[in-house]
Amino acid sequence: SIEENEVYLPNDELWLYEIDSGLWTMHLMEGELPTSMSGSCGACINGKLYIFGGFDDKGYSNRLYYVNLRTRNGAYRWKKITDFKGQPPTPRDKLSCWVYKDRLIYFGGYGCRKHSELSDCFDVHDAFWEGQIFWGWHNDVHAFDTNTQTWFQPTIRGGVPPQPRAAHTCAVLGNKGYIFGGRVLQTRMNDLHCLNLDTWIWSGRIHISGEKPKDRSWHTLTPIADDKLFLFGGLSSDNVPLSDGWIHNVTTNGWKQLTHLPKSRPRLWHTACLGTEGEVMIFGGSKDDLHFLDTGHCSDLLIFQTQPYSLLRLCLDCIGKNASLLKNQISWLPSKILPQVLKKITFWAASNHRQEKKAEIERQEQ
Repeated sequence: SIEENEVYLPNDELWLYEIDSGLWTMHLMEGELPTSMSGSCGACINGKLYIFGGFDDKGYSNRLYYVNLRTRNGAYRWKKITDFKGQPPTPRDKLSCWVYKDRLIYFGGYGCRKHSELSDCFDVHDAFWEGQIFWGWHNDVHAFDTNTQTWFQPTIRGGVPPQPRAAHTCAVLGNKGYIFGGRVLQTRMNDLHCLNLDTWIWSGRIHISGEKPKDRSWHTLTPIADDKLFLFGGLSSDNVPLSDGWIHNVTTNGWKQLTHLPKSRPRLWHTACLGTEGEVMIFGGSKDDLHFLDTGHCSDLLIFQTQPYSLLRLCLDCIGKNASLLKNQISWLPSKILPQVLKKITFWAASNHRQEKKAEIERQEQ
């Protein structure tokens, strides 16, 4: 917020991060641009990025857009999907999505409904009676088939669904869609559920053995192996920004906290994705409780290693870090790995430059 006005980031920019070199590039977007919004839900299928829902000055959205990220000419064009079949979800934000069998499967979120749309899948928060409009939390499931451009609401065949919520997180392992945490009314949760995405049967609340993460919302859950999920950050029930990381093993139903994480880098409402060697990459979000304080959003990338790196990766990093010492020998390397070496040199040179600038700023502030 600037002078009590909501300010959104530009809606015509696409930023790409190259993992090997550590460099960002910005591309201006074309086509039918989505409105600048917050709380939208993004997901990728077959090289296309889909954006659904969100909130802006005009209210909640249930529009769906996509952009093809695998362009040959470097131009990125948004397209609004209007020729769909079926009924989309009601307008909402802070929802989450599973990607499975070329389908986008959405769960939950906070939004508005008309009186005629009220159902058991909706917890009312507030109501504007004159217009018969209700605001609240959802626990319904909607799917969009990207091949047939069709919305449908699957019939849940069994199990106890999670209670309605928003600002939760979703992840897919095999044919199971997992949900953790989120908020409804003034309550934040730390329950774990899964939905079988073939049979549409809910697990009910999954019993956890041993310790587990505290209640939270605005966190992320990232698949890091066939049977493991990585949880990071969020906002606690005490409105404290969190910086803890946990790994859940779905085979043993146990959580294990990672003790070596930097405890001074909290994040909430960030995004997370898996890198090429099991590292989890965290970007964006805030380090503050956004309800009461906003000192600026985070533009640094946090990278968490969840498994040992390959020998090749370790060698490339070693050369990149010591490029000045090895500059006369670098040309001796096999030509097929030379491009990777040059990207690593760029990565570590940029990293060292940022560290030096940060140290210089800190000295000036003292």
